Amino acid sequence: MTRRLPIVFILITVVIDSMGIGLIMPVMPDLIREVGGGDLASAAIWGGILAASFAVMQFLFGPIVGNLSDRFGRRPILLVALFVMALDYLVMAVAGAMWLLLIGRLVGGITAATQSTAAAYMADISEPEEKAANFGLISAAFGLGFVLGPLIGGVLGEFGTRAPFYAAAALAALNFLFGYFILPETVNDRIRRPFNWRRANPFGAFSYIGKLPGVGRLMVLFFLYQVAFFVYPAIWAYFSRARFGWEDGMVGVSLTLFGIAMVVAQAGLIRLILRRLGERLTILIGLSFNALAFLIMSVLTSGTIALFLTPLSALGAVVIPALQGLIPRVIQSDRLSPSCGLRWM
Repeated sequence: MTRRLPIVFILITVVIDSMGIGLIMPVMPDLIREVGGGDLASAAIWGGILAASFAVMQFLFGPIVGNLSDRFGRRPILLVALFVMALDYLVMAVAGAMWLLLIGRLVGGITAATQSTAAAYMADISEPEEKAANFGLISAAFGLGFVLGPLIGGVLGEFGTRAPFYAAAALAALNFLFGYFILPETVNDRIRRPFNWRRANPFGAFSYIGKLPGVGRLMVLFFLYQVAFFVYPAIWAYFSRARFGWEDGMVGVSLTLFGIAMVVAQAGLIRLILRRLGERLTILIGLSFNALAFLIMSVLTSGTIALFLTPLSALGAVVIPALQGLIPRVIQSDRLSPSCGLRWM
């Protein structure tokens, strides 16, 4: 029980982190128009700015937060992040100006940048033979948050644009209290490391990757695919309102279907597809499938057909695990043969 409760806390933390965007996504069009005025088009612009600011802060502060946990311990970093996250959602729940919403998203991105710390804590408390299974639980928790976020946000959005923010604040606060009483510290003098700005630099990994022949091109493909793929959930709440006249609840349901299909594709179908097609063909088919699905979505006028196609449009998510499986093989081949490159790229 002493080890089980911290694992439960870590999994709940990952769920809350991954719910961060999805929970409020269904209500953002109405909230932005309520706070800043203007039409749906201007709300979509502000929505893109708010979502991008959240993601940028996660990217920039992920390594920093991880290095801070190496220096000061996992427990204080995780608990402080949850406490600030709860306050941040409360501020956004009462925000009456766009600048407050923007600050809220910036702070929210920082407090949600604890996934590496959560993974490090899980590694600290896991026996060597348990680590793979426990990391699998973290991946499952991330997927669960991605599914639950839009669903809860859509349902609560029926009670007002501020309801999802209060719910998110309550979840973060309750998990903070849970962790405060049951979470032991795992960083001791044996594994403690001083804070290092070089390790905390999120751009440092790119310079290293760029030196590996062939991998740089795969990373460009990875980046372009991620940008194209996540345009879908980023603009969906605005697009579906303008094209189909959907309300918060239906937007939440459609995004939940999208998330479920992603989890199914990445956790289940990918094994069958890779076994039959291999990484190269899986990537090419996944990219083609997504291009066709998004093209069809762009000309649809029926919300019913769009709802049926929503989970299908997520099946192209097999591209990411296929790429993640291909990159180590390219690196290994390069070590065996310095002249090796990606002949099919």
